[in-house]
Amino acid sequence: MNQLTTENFDRNARAALGDAQLRGALRNLAVTFGTRRKSAIATVDDWEGLRDRARAIKDETLARLDVYLAEFAENAEKAGARVHWARDGREACDIFLRLLKEREATRVVKAKSMVSEEIHLNAVLEKAGIFPDETDLGEWIIQLAGETPSHIVVPAIHKTKAQIADLFTEKVGIEKTDDVDALTKTARRVLRERFARADVGISGANFAVAETGTFLVLENEGNIRLTTSLPKTHIALIGIEKIIPKFADLDVFLKLLPRSGTGQRLTTYQSLITGTKRSADGEGPDELHIILLDNGRSRMLAHPTTRQSLACIRCGACLNACPVYQAIGGHAYGSVYPGPIGAVITPQLVGIEKAKQLPYASSLCGACREVCPVKIDIPELLLHLRAAIAEGEKEPVRRRTSEKLAFKAYAFAWSRPVVYKLGTKISRLLQKFVAKGDKIGKQNGLLAKLAPPLGAWTAWRDAPTVAPRSFREIWKDELEKKD
Repeated sequence: MNQLTTENFDRNARAALGDAQLRGALRNLAVTFGTRRKSAIATVDDWEGLRDRARAIKDETLARLDVYLAEFAENAEKAGARVHWARDGREACDIFLRLLKEREATRVVKAKSMVSEEIHLNAVLEKAGIFPDETDLGEWIIQLAGETPSHIVVPAIHKTKAQIADLFTEKVGIEKTDDVDALTKTARRVLRERFARADVGISGANFAVAETGTFLVLENEGNIRLTTSLPKTHIALIGIEKIIPKFADLDVFLKLLPRSGTGQRLTTYQSLITGTKRSADGEGPDELHIILLDNGRSRMLAHPTTRQSLACIRCGACLNACPVYQAIGGHAYGSVYPGPIGAVITPQLVGIEKAKQLPYASSLCGACREVCPVKIDIPELLLHLRAAIAEGEKEPVRRRTSEKLAFKAYAFAWSRPVVYKLGTKISRLLQKFVAKGDKIGKQNGLLAKLAPPLGAWTAWRDAPTVAPRSFREIWKDELEKKD
């Protein structure tokens, strides 16, 4: 599988910036989902109040997560499920392998699940000779291509219709066509055959209710409910942060998630799963296994700032609003969780050393915070992680001599009005040699060497010019006019 890594984010991003087709697809995504989201939000009387309620529910749950996890496990097992606990991805994969081998399963159908991508479940199963078939159309497309998801909600957003047609011709063996209906019918035909012969179904969950032991999966295609009900055995992999206390709490999140994610009032299918089927001719699996996964989430839970990362409901709204994601897409992040939320979650899951570039993949504009349905302060999290990277775990940051001198000069100038005014006047004079209009563009050569910060800043962005007149000068002139 072709997968970029978090360690090479800078290089990945530069390559993505040269992909015009990708940027076009991302612009369409942002416009389409942004417009739909705005229209869907307008149908809610108190959107901000709903966001506040969702955040309060998440805060309450995370503050007592151990209690609610125990309650969920107890009620799920009362309904006939078997609950397993996994400290990390390896343990979760080992549980999957044991359950599948005990049932002599060689074919499994798999619903869209970001957490299974997180632990690289497909690769582990394939290595053991077990072949998982993705049943979400987007996930199936990228599985055929040997790629990873590029978006939380629409995993194949980077693919054009022509690329998908070529992929179907090569992997499925159909005649080449760009007719969407024909491609969709092909996918439906192939996947139905997979459902029919599957031994086990694997899914994730959007929410898990402690009060009843129920978990909820949302979708628009209908394939998840086939995955969870047709095979005799269903295995659900659920991150421990997906717990919510009460069944009634779903009312809040079912209004927030679809509107934020895809701009829908409600997703097409909502499957509530509580235990195994009740009778021989009833709907549902004979066996239900639930794997509750930690995989670094407890570390995030321990700190009051990083704890809010666990409130994420995986809607993808922050990706659609982020200017960085809109420019480079998801693969550049080298993680199953791209965009702003990925920039804060991934370093905490895989370790800061492996993903220390990601917290800097942001302009800190705050657009992600504004659209987040549960009001996660992503800029605060980014700054928190940047501080952790700069300071290290054992000792405070050691600044270079040049950096120390620069900050001392800055402090000296800004704390002395006379020096500040003089510096401003000198800057106005010097910028005439480099400014074009009201911008200072890319600087090279001697000037960049004399003023390295200017060269570094303008290498990838324009620098603003110093205003012709300062605020104090304008204020003084206006007062004199009044006199």
